[in-house]
Amino acid sequence: GGPSMRASVATRLAFLAMVQPAALLRIQRPALQRALCASARSLGVRLAEPVAASGRKSAAVAQDEKVAVGGGGGPRVAVDLNPPRGTRDFYPEDMALRTWLFDAWRREAALHGFDEYDAPVLESVELYERKAGEDVSVQLYNFEDKGGRRVTLRPEMTPSLARMVLSRRNALPTPLKWFSIPQCWRYERTTRGRRREHYQWNMDVWGVADTRAEAELLAAAVGFMRRVGLTAKDVGIKVSTRKVLSELLSRLGVPDSRFASTCVLVDKLDKLPPDQVNSALVEAGLTPAAADELLAALACSDFEALAATLGEDSPALAELKGLFTLAEAYGIGEWLVLDVSVVRGLAYYTGTVFEGFDRSGELRAIFGGGRYDKLLGTFGADNMPAAGFGFGDAVITELLTVKGLLPNLDSQAKTQIVVAPLGGEQAAAAAALASALRDAGVTTDLVLEDKKIKWIFKHSERIRARYVVVLGGDEVESGVARVKRLSDGEQFQVALKEMPVWMAEQN
Repeated sequence: GGPSMRASVATRLAFLAMVQPAALLRIQRPALQRALCASARSLGVRLAEPVAASGRKSAAVAQDEKVAVGGGGGPRVAVDLNPPRGTRDFYPEDMALRTWLFDAWRREAALHGFDEYDAPVLESVELYERKAGEDVSVQLYNFEDKGGRRVTLRPEMTPSLARMVLSRRNALPTPLKWFSIPQCWRYERTTRGRRREHYQWNMDVWGVADTRAEAELLAAAVGFMRRVGLTAKDVGIKVSTRKVLSELLSRLGVPDSRFASTCVLVDKLDKLPPDQVNSALVEAGLTPAAADELLAALACSDFEALAATLGEDSPALAELKGLFTLAEAYGIGEWLVLDVSVVRGLAYYTGTVFEGFDRSGELRAIFGGGRYDKLLGTFGADNMPAAGFGFGDAVITELLTVKGLLPNLDSQAKTQIVVAPLGGEQAAAAAALASALRDAGVTTDLVLEDKKIKWIFKHSERIRARYVVVLGGDEVESGVARVKRLSDGEQFQVALKEMPVWMAEQN
């Protein structure tokens, strides 16, 4: 086109540059670039000038670097509108789902007599610097704050809980049954159901030394899953105890000093081919024969085979049999699967360990936990028996989506009535009515602008309100208005002063 057409197009693009600079990244025609810059200047916005192909930056490259200079005295930066990689925004519809899930977790915790707690998302790095080669130790979002302190976004909640328990140990009655729903951060590769931040339902019991604590925790996890529609055909729970591995390593002559690091390697069995794990065990100090024998023993899948491997008098065998007996008493036996290869990747586990899994094999671990009786000892304090689990929000949401079990929250009415003034003259009366309705416990959406009747009813239907009342001059003067029920269109003459009580009775 001619110069006038280019100028017209450039003017439109200059307007676009003011609100969305990233949209202009691909403009390659120098003439249009020059016209764009001229039009932008006339609007008070200065963009990087186009340059020749002799090595200077073009306007597109300058935009690629996300910098535009605008009127107002300072540089304008084109911000990436996506959240940081591995994180999420929660729009209202996402927040509604998150609230539903958290409420389900809280109800289950309350049914089992647990109290809620919380802790700062920012913790000292020292809480997480353990030397067993755990993934979490190298996945920290850590940095030095302005005071020179080494801090990190928490990758898990248990060390924070241990710190809290230790700080009030002498004042806290045991057993403690606490839960939380913290946000946790790990810098790791993002995959389906795995992000760099997630929320996690944590349930912990402190002060109980035997497997009754684990049985109670497993009952809570299963109770939640049952209440959201999952069955033992959908989810299984692999159960073992680290005492199995301890007994095996002792018999193989592996020193105790290698126990924690060996657990970390064994935890890779469901992530890496067995031969790679075998090689890693040999590199860690086991003989090839010992590594072969260890992996063969960890393939036991029933108590008979485990007894043949460990002996009938094995403490590990007795512990597992006791837990499975309790599970039957709780009515959750069908969910449990004996799998002695499960050790969990965290070094502080000392006994029973368990891991919820998708029986279809599509998703990664749904939840996991175990016993960690010696965690307080890592802080230089006397140990206290403890057990717990973490249940992430991402995988369970994926699973419920696949199974078609997520609730249809969009279909649930959240607003009971919409109050709309017809013109600014009625704004005060509408605000007074909305306040009276809210004081009566009626969820009320007050229209804050002058809108036509058609818009008001479309808006009411969009937000799935149950009733709508429109206040015009006649309604305000007479003190009586018509309330329309949207489900069937029926209308009711109601005095404004009586409307809060009338609406409360409709629910």
